[in-house]
Amino acid sequence: MRKNLLGHVKRVVIKIGSGVISDQKGLEEGQIASISRDVCALRARGLEVVLVSSGAVAAGRGDLGITGRPQSIPLKQAAAAIGQSRLMRAYKEAFNSQGTKVAQVLLTRDDLANRRRYLNARNTLMTLLEYDIVPIINENDTVVVDEIRFGDNDNLSAMVTNLTESSLLTILSDVDGLYDKDPRKHPDARRISEVERVTEEIEAMAGGAGSLVGTGGMFTKVRAAKRAALYGAGTIIVNGRIPGILPRLFDGEELGTYFLPARDRMAAKKHWIAFTKKPRGKLFVDEGARRALMENGKSLLPSGIKGVEGGFERGDAVRLCDLDGVEFAKGVINYSLPELLPILGKKTSEIAAILGYKYGDEVVHRDNLVLNK
Repeated sequence: MRKNLLGHVKRVVIKIGSGVISDQKGLEEGQIASISRDVCALRARGLEVVLVSSGAVAAGRGDLGITGRPQSIPLKQAAAAIGQSRLMRAYKEAFNSQGTKVAQVLLTRDDLANRRRYLNARNTLMTLLEYDIVPIINENDTVVVDEIRFGDNDNLSAMVTNLTESSLLTILSDVDGLYDKDPRKHPDARRISEVERVTEEIEAMAGGAGSLVGTGGMFTKVRAAKRAALYGAGTIIVNGRIPGILPRLFDGEELGTYFLPARDRMAAKKHWIAFTKKPRGKLFVDEGARRALMENGKSLLPSGIKGVEGGFERGDAVRLCDLDGVEFAKGVINYSLPELLPILGKKTSEIAAILGYKYGDEVVHRDNLVLNK
């Protein structure tokens, strides 16, 4: 069954957690070498592989005299600045021994939130794959601030799955998959082999903190699987510390936890709006406008908007809320805040007369709108 599910996969994103390739002393180069052999085995089968790898902070913290996770952003950034080059050198040496070239790609959320930069990043990654080079992606921790953070590399890997139009996300963790309860505390915990849909119950099973060396626990991995599923990609969470785990997966062994892709796949652009582009404000709409958007597939016109919150420019993402403040959608806005304020509640025929110009009748066009499920 598993082999049939993976038989169609041509391009896969593999996310490598800090706990897979490092310990309290720093990088475990033997683990990196093992993973590189696995990846090259997949490439020999004709698969294209994109890596998203944590580990820079773990690789650099020793020079700062830090044990465990750095407790401040400046310390984390300093450790990442030291460790990123070490991490890439370890990957380069491991893959070179297999006759494979790699490339480093560092991203912030801002790089993917801007549509032009998003498409440029995609073109770069596709070119690397075309030239038979393995991209190794990480968050640019040395410059990132809270406003432009992905949050964790599980989230980044889901975005990269969409960015590269991959059909499978494989998350290498230091546990064997999703369990019905914490296996470290409950010896009778049962591994869940397959998840058809990520429900609140599944998310509850994944609750809890991560390891000392990483930023994400099982919850962030399940959330990444949920986001990848909406794009139309399956996700497998497996124990990346087991040698040969990747070829065994593609041989059809029932390892880890497989999350099925959603049946009603979200278009790539709408997935980008929903999960990559960060909202800059809120629009509060009346009940008639909410129904038109939710039930009738309409665009948002200025007549239905009763209030705003935050600051935004044309092309930014905004949250759409009812008059009680409950968010029901997210979209890309066609007017900046200074432009929108004079036309709130007005008819579309009045826009040009009020502003002296008009970008369009719609404040948020339905093609740039994603409804909350």
